[in-house]
Amino acid sequence: MFNSTIPKSLKVAVAAGFISALAFSPLALAAEQGKENLDASASKEVTGEVVDMMCYVDHNAMGDKHAGCAAKCIKGGGPVGIVSDGKAYLLVGDHKPMNDQLAEYAGKTITVKGKMAERGGVAMLENAEIVKK
Repeated sequence: MFNSTIPKSLKVAVAAGFISALAFSPLALAAEQGKENLDASASKEVTGEVVDMMCYVDHNAMGDKHAGCAAKCIKGGGPVGIVSDGKAYLLVGDHKPMNDQLAEYAGKTITVKGKMAERGGVAMLENAEIVKK
């Protein structure tokens, strides 16, 4: 068709490079977006009310009226969480419970920071720590 002086081997190499670039660019883009998502979820701050998860999940117990009961349940080793904008997060320290630190805040609003994890409808802040303001 075309009377070209470009060697056939060069044409094949250029075509192969172009096809490879098209084929792998979506994979590279997806890998980069996944990296950004991991970085974004690395640390999250949540401000909300400290609750004992047993009473909160069982009968929506929270607020000043329940603070004494919540503190007792948290001190007793019950799961502790924070409720923010209608979403509850289980709070876990550095691979151990945070009950001793959080019992005094039962029924109060605080800010915590930690790594967000969510599975099967359960949200958790792990390696959580209280943010002092």
